[in-house]
Amino acid sequence: MSMETTPIAAAPIGRAAADRWTLQWTPVIAGALTAGAVSSILVSFAMTVGLGVSSTAPTWRDASVALWLLSGLYLVLQALVSFGCGGYVAGRVRAPYDLAESDETEKRDGLHGVASWALAVVLGTVLAAMVASAASRPNPLSSPQTVNEPSVLSYEIDHLFRAARRAPSPDLALARSEAGRILLTASSHSGVSADDRNYLVQLVGATTGLAGPDADRRVDTTIANAKSALSRSRASTTILAFSVATALLLGVVAAWMGAESGGRHRDGKPVTGWMLHANRFSRRRDMWRRPASMPE
Repeated sequence: MSMETTPIAAAPIGRAAADRWTLQWTPVIAGALTAGAVSSILVSFAMTVGLGVSSTAPTWRDASVALWLLSGLYLVLQALVSFGCGGYVAGRVRAPYDLAESDETEKRDGLHGVASWALAVVLGTVLAAMVASAASRPNPLSSPQTVNEPSVLSYEIDHLFRAARRAPSPDLALARSEAGRILLTASSHSGVSADDRNYLVQLVGATTGLAGPDADRRVDTTIANAKSALSRSRASTTILAFSVATALLLGVVAAWMGAESGGRHRDGKPVTGWMLHANRFSRRRDMWRRPASMPE
């Protein structure tokens, strides 16, 4: 007498994983690294051709407002391209779940793209903070540690203490730093006070050897130039802040859409128009592929 056993169908492994939210870190890291690499290339190109909102060089003040706006638009464009590529890689590399719902699959692809965007932003912020910390660290080979003058007014301070005849090794570090702090008040509502102006006139006269009227004219010219430089620096900083915020916010949308497109490309579903060129290339490659030999 034989007993028949009914085989029990095992539930697919992917079904259990699909019942709860799981984040795959390999696509997220790959997408973040891709976004960072593309962004570094585009930002380096912009810095090379001169698309900078601000710069440490004195000639950046000659840039027009149109150039600042163009630099901000380019910053937004590079964020869309870089985060879109990162999101596409995250969605394309992600292992598919055993899901029948297309909306749920696209939502999870998009969330992986957002995760890659967040990781890329965090890594970029940490790297920028490390670079800024290393750049601000005092270097005994570059300048004395006592110099504390504002870099945005370096040219104005140079012009203020310019003299035809000077001692071979004058110590102007303290005078330059003090004059720089006074000139920073030029952009305030009240401007440079009368006491500070008179002190600058005495300081310039004692340092450069200029007569009273010449020192007065030089101080007035320097105060006007410092006010203009600080205003332009403030405007460029405002444009840069709005451009960065807009680029990061639009980068989330680009990462989500790129991840959804990558997931649809992975699953063989119809893709959007901007990905049709890749499908045409794949079809042409299949057409040129050598056909398999027929059995005899």
